Amino acid sequence: MSTLTPAADAATLPFEKRRFRTAAQHYLQGRQPYAPALFQRLIQLTGTGSKSRVMDLGCGPGQIAVALAPHVGEVTAIDPEPEMLRVAENATGAHPKIRLIQASSDDLGPALGRFHLVVIGRAFHWMDRARTLQRLDGLIEPGGAVALLGTREPELPDNAWATAYDTLIERYAADDKTRRERKSPDWLRHEAVLLDSPFSRIETIAVLERRLTPMERFVDRALSMSSTSAARIGEKTAALAAEVRSTLAPFAVEGMIREVVRSGATIAWRPGG
Repeated sequence: MSTLTPAADAATLPFEKRRFRTAAQHYLQGRQPYAPALFQRLIQLTGTGSKSRVMDLGCGPGQIAVALAPHVGEVTAIDPEPEMLRVAENATGAHPKIRLIQASSDDLGPALGRFHLVVIGRAFHWMDRARTLQRLDGLIEPGGAVALLGTREPELPDNAWATAYDTLIERYAADDKTRRERKSPDWLRHEAVLLDSPFSRIETIAVLERRLTPMERFVDRALSMSSTSAARIGEKTAALAAEVRSTLAPFAVEGMIREVVRSGATIAWRPGG
């Protein structure tokens, strides 16, 4: 794992250094995995091949890098949080195709080389989005693409638990100003930023999966969020864990929660590419 020297550019949202320090240990267990079929479709649509160089920007603990590595030539996985990279190092198992770098979107530059595909999962909102896309324009080869990945729970009967769970999270995250800004009606959606960027030809894809998830993973999910991490809520951590269990208990069958997960990608190319 290597380190780039940080730059001094401002982020779109104020980003507290080490914000994900304690969230990292819960991330792999708690956050919903992306559907394998999403990566298959992403590779097909973007023309990513066995010799392609891919960047996983804001890689966290490395789920995307691990999923893409068998299908590409190399994955450069970048994240500013050392603890996330420590978890990623364990998760990737020193994979020969994955290179971990401690850096942020502010550090993007020619030294990283050229890429066919840059994937950003659950991290774009922490970046200066317009500036990041301008920098990526200098790194992505002709015909290459940017893909924003995420998961969510669609409003379906299987996800009846989600309203109560989300309400609980919002209560514990109430004092997080950054979260309020991102959820404000004034927050500019990613698609709007992409349309005004060099990557303005956009396509969205999604895969829905029905899953059974152990209830304890929802405790990890809560603690994997920077707004409700142990570092942020401190002595309330045990109370949050207890409330997650009591809130979800009516929806559980033998300790398992049924959920439908939407794994989605917004893929953006240069016009005419």
